[in-house]
Amino acid sequence: MSIPREHRLRKHAEFEVVYRCGQRHFSQALTAFYLLRPEPAEDGALECSRDPRVGITVGRVMGKAAVRNRIKRRVRAAVTENLGRLTRPLDVVINPKKAALEIDFQQLCAEVARAFEVAEQKAAFDAGKNARPQRERRSAQPGRLAARKP
Repeated sequence: MSIPREHRLRKHAEFEVVYRCGQRHFSQALTAFYLLRPEPAEDGALECSRDPRVGITVGRVMGKAAVRNRIKRRVRAAVTENLGRLTRPLDVVINPKKAALEIDFQQLCAEVARAFEVAEQKAAFDAGKNARPQRERRSAQPGRLAARKP
């Protein structure tokens, strides 16, 4: 019950791009970060697939390795069941909360499905707006630093 290789985020840099430039969806048991990837050009300039990709991260705050692995197994199974809901080239990173271990599996599946639906809807909305390039988040008040004199 693993996520197929072509549907996985594997590199640290891919996760970082989604965290930095993507949007977020919060629920009781997880936080989902998602980012619409650019469509590949007809001439093949961009070599990215149209398949959605999903990554799961569980921090050390969640517990020891056995607990973290159990959470990942549950979330991975829920993602596998709902992967068909993603039709656009989205990158999704799921950060489960402690509640993901305690809630019923059907409820966890429903929350993953809802996160995927929200990501799809917002991606469709962004694609309808001619897919404006998303700005990178900046640190608080960057203009103040430029105004200072040495």
